[in-house]
Amino acid sequence: MTGIQASESLMITQKDKASLGLLVIDDERTLRESCKSVLEADGYKVEVSGRGPDALQLIRRRRYDIILTDLYMSDVTGMDLLQAALETSPGTIVIVMTGNPSVASNIEALRAGAWDYLPKPFSATHLQILVGRAAHAVIVARESGAAAQSDDDGALGAAPLGVSPGFMRAVELARRVASTDASVFITGESGTGKEMIAQFIHQRSRRSSRPIVAVNCAALPEGLLESEMFGHLKGSFTGAVRDKAGLLEAANGGTLFLDELIEMPKSVQAKLLRVIQDGVVRRLGSSTTSAVVNVRFVSASNRDPEQAVKDGTLREDLYYRLRVVPILLPPLRERVEDITLLANHFLQMYWRKHRGPSVALPKLADSAIRALTAHSWPGNVRELQNAIEHTVVLLEPGQAIQPHDIPLGPDAASQGAAPAAQFWTDEMMEQSYHAAREQVIASFERRYLTWLVNRAEGNMSKAARLAGVDRTTLYRLMERHGLQRETISVVSK
Repeated sequence: MTGIQASESLMITQKDKASLGLLVIDDERTLRESCKSVLEADGYKVEVSGRGPDALQLIRRRRYDIILTDLYMSDVTGMDLLQAALETSPGTIVIVMTGNPSVASNIEALRAGAWDYLPKPFSATHLQILVGRAAHAVIVARESGAAAQSDDDGALGAAPLGVSPGFMRAVELARRVASTDASVFITGESGTGKEMIAQFIHQRSRRSSRPIVAVNCAALPEGLLESEMFGHLKGSFTGAVRDKAGLLEAANGGTLFLDELIEMPKSVQAKLLRVIQDGVVRRLGSSTTSAVVNVRFVSASNRDPEQAVKDGTLREDLYYRLRVVPILLPPLRERVEDITLLANHFLQMYWRKHRGPSVALPKLADSAIRALTAHSWPGNVRELQNAIEHTVVLLEPGQAIQPHDIPLGPDAASQGAAPAAQFWTDEMMEQSYHAAREQVIASFERRYLTWLVNRAEGNMSKAARLAGVDRTTLYRLMERHGLQRETISVVSK
């Protein structure tokens, strides 16, 4: 095999490469020795093994950063080695090599935890690029692991607002995956904040000094989307009056956010998959490599991606490459504890924007809070944000915000009436009686405590009197649910 130093574009130093442990496993002697030769010439330390049982012992004896293994071997298969490697060291990157063109086998490996696959025969350049990307991911995870322990939200931007369990789980998952290069797939209804989570991940990553580039796959027709993504050469189509770099090149070193990925045409999906495989971009009208890119992918959709795979609208192999870490954002109707918190946040933000900091901030009346929590919010957080801005623009200074000041849909026609209590979800109903009962009680307590502290304007003595309990009991309940007066109070301190 012959190749170029394509991995130089991945910003990995020779010292970084020399610090990594690589293992190549293949029963074909010529292939494994060729891989060893190419990778050692590129600066890596490489061990090889020609037998599955021997490789299994090596994996169990020491930790490797990157393992390349043939998928089909006698005695011990590549899948066995993959499982053993991840059990021994979950942080190890495993790349499977296969001469079988079956997409199903490759997807099975990705599902089992493989980082990527390398179809045989492959060139030295393809090997260098893929291993270079894997090495970059290892270095990023290694260097950011220590930094993550000393991170504080003040330096990186505050975490997205919310105290509801489902939302907090999503944010914590985003926080944990941010320091890696793993691809993330965010799902949730329109308006739930998918792009906000993508920004949060990018800002907390080591790529934060590079751009995050967003593309809405549903907003552009097929030809234009392909040109925007991959770029084009002058004269490649009518109107192409000059060479143009695409969004993949613009995002090099940073993050590409693929919004509404499922709407991407299949032809563009196939071309994107090739870029993910080898990091090589070919502009429209070019038959040669235009650029080698190092991009982290964060995707999003308001539809069920697994159903889209079944329907044939989303390539299965592309989906499993882009959903290494799936994150689900709950709709606002399932985040009742967060509604007042978000409303107050938007109230302060838009009041300063439209009225200025010198004008006294208005308060939400109790009846307005009840109307907000009674509304079903089909447009989710985006609808709430728009409703509060509308309210701020038309509100008189010093006026308490009443239900009729907030533009809500017909389901809040009672404006001010207590919301119907629904503290359960379909998932709860599928559990045992006692488990479901505990979750319903916990949901009620979180919602009641949020409403109570807001009604008492953050005064805990007053809240305890309203609830008919002592302050110690109230504090204990709030601690049980991870609630803090400063977090859930609508009063600006």
